[in-house]
Amino acid sequence: MATENSGRPRFPTRPTTSPFAAPSQAMSPFSSSGLVVGSDPSSFRPTPPATSQSTMPFSSSGPVVGSGTPSFRPMPPARFSDPSVPAPPATNTPLTVGPFQRFPTPQIPTAGQAPSRAPPLGQLPIRPSAGQVTAPPNSFYPQPQRPFVPMGSPQQGATPATSSLNASQSFSDSSFPVARPNFQLPFPGYASKQSSAEPQAPPIQSSFLTNQGNYAHALPAPSSPFVAHQGGYVPPPPVAAPLPGVLSRDQMQQPGSGPPIGSSIQGLAEDFCSLSLGARTGSLDIGIDSKELPRPLDDHVGPKSLAEMYPMNCNPRYLRFTTNAIPSSQSLVSRWHLPLGAVVCPLAEAPSGEEVAIVNFSPSSVIRCRRCRAYVNPYVTFTDSGRKFRCNICALLNDVPSEYYSQLDATGRRIDLDQRPELTKGTVEFVAPAEYMVRPPMPPVYFFLIDVSISAVRSGMIEVVAQTIRSCLDELPGFPRTQIGFATFDSTIHFYNMKSSLTQPQMMVVSDLEDIFVPLPDDLLVNLSESRSVVETFLESLPSMFQDNVNLESAFGPALKAAFMLMSQLGGKLLIFQNTLPSLGVGRLNKWPLNFRKYQISVNVYAFSDKYTDIASLGTLAKYTAGQVYYYPRFQLATHAEKLRHELRRDLTRETAWEAVLRIRCGKGVRFTSYHGNFMLRSTDLLALPAVDCDKSFAMQLSLEETLLTTPTMYFQAALLYTASCGERRIRVHTAAAPVVAELGEMYRQADIGAIVSLFSRLAIEKTLAYKLEEARNSVQQRIVKALREYRTLYAVQHRLMGKMIYPESLKFLPLYGLALCRSTPLRGGYSDAPLDERCAAGYTMMTLPITRLLKLLYPSLNRLDEYLLKASTQTADLKNVGKRLPLTAESLDSRGLYIYDDGFRFVIWFGRVLSPDIAMKILGADFAAELSKVTLCEHDNEMSRKLMGLLKKFRESDPSYYQLCQLVRQGEQPREGFLLLANLVEDQMGGNSSYVDWMLQIQRQVQQS
Repeated sequence: MATENSGRPRFPTRPTTSPFAAPSQAMSPFSSSGLVVGSDPSSFRPTPPATSQSTMPFSSSGPVVGSGTPSFRPMPPARFSDPSVPAPPATNTPLTVGPFQRFPTPQIPTAGQAPSRAPPLGQLPIRPSAGQVTAPPNSFYPQPQRPFVPMGSPQQGATPATSSLNASQSFSDSSFPVARPNFQLPFPGYASKQSSAEPQAPPIQSSFLTNQGNYAHALPAPSSPFVAHQGGYVPPPPVAAPLPGVLSRDQMQQPGSGPPIGSSIQGLAEDFCSLSLGARTGSLDIGIDSKELPRPLDDHVGPKSLAEMYPMNCNPRYLRFTTNAIPSSQSLVSRWHLPLGAVVCPLAEAPSGEEVAIVNFSPSSVIRCRRCRAYVNPYVTFTDSGRKFRCNICALLNDVPSEYYSQLDATGRRIDLDQRPELTKGTVEFVAPAEYMVRPPMPPVYFFLIDVSISAVRSGMIEVVAQTIRSCLDELPGFPRTQIGFATFDSTIHFYNMKSSLTQPQMMVVSDLEDIFVPLPDDLLVNLSESRSVVETFLESLPSMFQDNVNLESAFGPALKAAFMLMSQLGGKLLIFQNTLPSLGVGRLNKWPLNFRKYQISVNVYAFSDKYTDIASLGTLAKYTAGQVYYYPRFQLATHAEKLRHELRRDLTRETAWEAVLRIRCGKGVRFTSYHGNFMLRSTDLLALPAVDCDKSFAMQLSLEETLLTTPTMYFQAALLYTASCGERRIRVHTAAAPVVAELGEMYRQADIGAIVSLFSRLAIEKTLAYKLEEARNSVQQRIVKALREYRTLYAVQHRLMGKMIYPESLKFLPLYGLALCRSTPLRGGYSDAPLDERCAAGYTMMTLPITRLLKLLYPSLNRLDEYLLKASTQTADLKNVGKRLPLTAESLDSRGLYIYDDGFRFVIWFGRVLSPDIAMKILGADFAAELSKVTLCEHDNEMSRKLMGLLKKFRESDPSYYQLCQLVRQGEQPREGFLLLANLVEDQMGGNSSYVDWMLQIQRQVQQS
C-alpha cells in the first residue's frame, strides 16, 4: 500500500475498468493493507452457487442477488394502504378451484394413535402428493392474504411431533414450480402500458400480509451468565424467535425431539456425526410471513458486551470484535465463515457524562512491558509484594519502577488502586515524554486549496466556503498556535501573502505549470492569531475577487504540488475544494499520497460538480492520508449551502489528533493480518494517520498463529500515539479482554452483528476493484449461507430439522443487513445503475464510517410524522414521541400519511396522495400544491411547521457528523419518488434486486443443501 502506483491514468482520463477506477495493486482505493481479499481458503471470495438457477425461489434468471437492471421494477398495486384506490377484480380464476383454497392436511397416524392437532409451531401443512393436485398452485392466483402461522411458545398440551416420517421421505412436489412469473406491474397509482400483441396478465395482489408496522418482537434470549469455557458444560447458544417455518432452538427442546447435549464429549460426538449427516436436500418448501421477519426497528443494533465478565474492558464504542468469543483452534476458525476481527474507533466521543482520564507519569516514563511494549492496564497482575508485574499480553514478569511502587493488600491488590485510573479503566490517555517525539509537536495547520474556475464561481461554492471559514476562525483548535494559508487555482495558481504587517493580502500569480515554485514561502502559511485581520479581509473579498472569472481550465495537479511544497515543513490538514475536472499540468496523483503521509499531511476532498469529476482518483488522496471525501453532486447554492456549511464547520472545529500512529496488540497465538480503512501502513502492523478524528474507524482481520490456544483469556490493546491540538504528545490506550472458547456455538452466541457488517462492507467494497459487482454481492450472500449452514449442522443430528432454518439470536439481522449491503450504492446493480463519482464517493465514505452510522445508512429509519404533528403541543421536540420505526417496505406507507426517511445523510419527506390538505398547507405554506422538487422546506408561522422543523433539528443533533439535506416528494411523482424513496426501501423488490422475503427464501434454500 505504501508504494507508488505507476498505473494511475493521467487527467482527464475516465477510469474504464473498475467502478472505483482502481490504480495498480500496489495502491488501489479500498484495497486491503494485508492479505489480498480472497487469498486464503476462508477469505472473501465468491463461490459458485450450489444449485442451478431453476432451483432458486422467485428468480426467473440471473444471479442470486439482483441482476443489475438499470431501471425500477414496478410493484404490485396493493402495496400502499390507499382507500381511494379500489381493489382489482378477482378475475381469470378457474371454476373448479377457488382462488384461496387451501390443501387439506393429511392425517398421519402414529404407533400410539396420538390425538390429532395443529401442525407444529412454524410448520405449514404438508402438501399433497402429485396425484392429488388438481389445480395450479395458489401463488398463481390473487391472494390478498397468506395463511398465517401464529408465533409464540409451544402450547403446554401439544403433543410432540410424530416420528413416523423418517428423514428419507421426500415431501417435495415437482408440480410446484419455484420461479415467480415475471409480471411487470406499474408503480402504485399508475396504469401499466402493455403491447397489444402481448396477452394481458391477470391482476395480482401482494402475496404477503399488509404490514403497518406491527412488528412482533423476538423472544428474549436466556439470561444465563456467560462463562469462559473450562472443559465443562457450556450452554448452547440461544436463537431468535422463529419465523413461520423457521425453527428456534427452544422449540427443538421438546420431549421426543432428541436428547440435549449433556457433556462436551456428547456434543463432540454429535458434531462429528453431523459432518456426514447434513440437512436433507429437497425438504418442505416453506412460506415466510413478511411481518415476522426480524428487523432492527427498536433502535440501532447495540454491541455485545462483556461487562459482566470483564468489567474493566474499554467501552465498545472504541473497540468491538466480530465475536466476543475467540476461537481456540484453527478448525473453529475454518468453521466460522464470517469475518473474524475487530473495528477500532480510537477517538470516538466518550459516553455522555464520562471523560477519558489523563495520566501523567512525569518525570518518569510511561509504564510498559519491556518485551511486547504493551502499556500498563487493569489486567496486569502485581506480584512479589508489588515489586513486579506480569504483562497480560505476553506474560512477561517486569520490574516495577521505584516511583511507581505500592504495597499490596491481603487480596493482592495495590493499596493505591483507587488513585490509579490506568489500573481500573479500560480507556486512558498517557502524556508521552520526550522520547516519544521525533520532532517538537507540530501546531494545527489548515491549508485551503480552492478551485476558482467559472463553474466553481457559478455554483456559489466559493461564497459558502469563504463565509464558513471566517465564522470558524475563533473555533479552530490549537489557539494560539494554529497556522493557516490559502491558494486558489484555475489555469494559473494564486498565492496570498498574509504577513501580519500587511493591512490586506497580496496576491502572487504563478503561470508556469511545468516548473512550479512557491514565492515567499515563509509568508504564505501564517499564524492565525497574529494575522487575524489580514485573513478576515481576504475571506471577505474572495467571493467578489473572482466573480467575473470566465476561465474554464483547472490546473489541479500543479496546485496540489504547490500546496505540498508549502506544507512539507510542518504537515497539517489540506482541504481541497474541487469543481472542475483537472485539465492542465501534471495530472498523475499516484505519488502524492505517499509524499503526503511521509510529511504528515492529511487531505480532505470536497467535490462539487454536475459532471464527471474523477472521485476515484481524488479519493486516493484522502484514503492513504487518513482523510475524508465529501461529495456534493449538482451543487446549488440555494439547496446545498447549509449542508456544506455544517459539514465544513464540523471538519474544522472537531478535535483532531495530529501526526498519529495506531497499533493494536494482542496476546500470544493470534495476530492481525489485514487492515481496512483510510490510512497507510508504515510497517506490518503500524497505521500511519497524519490526522484522525472521532468520525474515523478502522477494521482489521484476525488470524491464529498457533494450531491450538491454551490460554483461557485473550487480551487486546489499541494504542494511538498522537499530538493533541494543545501541543502535548499523548497516547490513548484502549484495553479489552475476551474469553477463548472451544465451542463453535459459543462463538455464534457472542457474535457482534455491527462489527461483522462493518468488516463485511469493507471487504465487499474492496472486492469490487478486482471483481464484478455481481461477484462481490454473491460473495456476501455465500458467506452468510455458509455461516447459517454451519450453525444448522450443530443441531442437524440431534433434531429432525427437515425444511426448517434456524439462526442464533445474535445474527438474526445478518440476512437483512447483507441484503441492504448488496443494494447499497457501491455494490448495487450494474455499472450504469449509479454514476461513477457517486459510487466511488459512497464507497470511500463507507470505508471510514463508525459502526452505528454504517448500520443506519444500510437500514435507515422510516417514521410517520402526521400523527405526531397532530398531537397536542409539547414544550420541546422529543424523538421518543415520534413513534416507532417502520419496516422499509411500501406496505408501511399510508396514502393518508406524512413520513420521513432518514439514512444519516439526507431526509426524504413523503407526502401521501390523500394527505390532509390542512397539514400540507401548514407545512409548505403557499407552495403546498406546487411541484415538490422546486419547494424548499422552511419554517412558517404556525405551530405544526415549528414542531416539524424542531423535530428535524433534533434528528440532526442526534448525529452531527453529517447534515441531512431535506428532500420532498409526493406520492405518484415519478421518477422522483422512485429514485428518492422507493428504490431505497430495501425490503421491496425493485429493478433486479431481490425483496427481503425472496432473499430469505434464497438463503434458506441454499442453507438446506448439503
